[in-house]
Amino acid sequence: MARWSAAVGHPIARRSAGVVHRTFSVVGEPDGSTRAEDAMEFRHLESFLALADELHFGRAAARLHLTQPSLSQQLQRLERGLGVELVARTSHEVRLTAAGHVFRRQARLIVAQLEKAAHSTREAAAGRAGTVNVGYNFPAGQHVLPAVLARMNAEYPGVTVALWERRTGPQLAALAEGELDVALVYGHPVSSRFRFRRLLRVPMVAVVGQGHEWAGRSAVSFAELAHHPCVLFAREQCPAMYDAILGAAEQSGITLNVSQVVDDPGATAIVVSVHPLVGFASETRGTSVGSVSGGVRPVPVRLTDPVPAVELYAVWRATEPSPLGETFLRCLDEVPSLPGPSDGPAEPPVRVT
Repeated sequence: MARWSAAVGHPIARRSAGVVHRTFSVVGEPDGSTRAEDAMEFRHLESFLALADELHFGRAAARLHLTQPSLSQQLQRLERGLGVELVARTSHEVRLTAAGHVFRRQARLIVAQLEKAAHSTREAAAGRAGTVNVGYNFPAGQHVLPAVLARMNAEYPGVTVALWERRTGPQLAALAEGELDVALVYGHPVSSRFRFRRLLRVPMVAVVGQGHEWAGRSAVSFAELAHHPCVLFAREQCPAMYDAILGAAEQSGITLNVSQVVDDPGATAIVVSVHPLVGFASETRGTSVGSVSGGVRPVPVRLTDPVPAVELYAVWRATEPSPLGETFLRCLDEVPSLPGPSDGPAEPPVRVT
């Protein structure tokens, strides 16, 4: 990969002069005015640093592929712009003045900082540096992110992955607004604004408090929910999960008795722990919260006939692709398999629209 060089005579550094042309502060005339022809340019720094290294006009000019008169002219313009003498020259000697030594240190810092800025910018544009914002839900955090983040860390150590745990609706809203680069959500959006890839199939379970009559059972048929009040969430929070639950109820020939609407999964766990209600969670979350020692410990109960399930997808914007988002998706594609909670490996990594 082409990079900017800190070496003054590097051809890439010479070409950079037009990019940063006239961007440095100018010290003007004693009366406060400035001369446009004396404005400091990046090539003036290059010329000065080459001369400071060589202390010889001929060698410095050759290093810069300039004529000696051109080099002298650039130095004179630089000195006029600064209002100080940087180089003392006689017929026998070229040396830096005290001001020249100070300016040499500062000029090198400017060149180094510009090199760093150019390198960082190119790395970010290529998806090799910067921060990628990824939304996720609980199963994605357990079954997808560990392998992807390990690959990202190994192959793209300059990229920071900022993780945001949210439900599907808030994730897709943030993705549309550009706040997220990739969303790991239940179900795929139907809007042409997004593209997606299926990752996993995630079964769902019922969650109840330890005093609930289902707490000692390993499984219940979905139809039994007809006789138990439940706690659900607003559909816009997670449409795919909501539809999977109501679809299973319709398939079972029952109507759910929704006693409370709670949009936060953690709050659902608390509610079912203190009230005789039935909540719903992914098998991953239900098993995890049920194994926590101390505090709230709802009990997961497997649902059968039918088993409600949702598909986990990676979703990204169809337009204005983010280079860092592409890097994350590339690492996601390269993970050999993503085993789900109880469903085995996912489909082959093929992106679809």
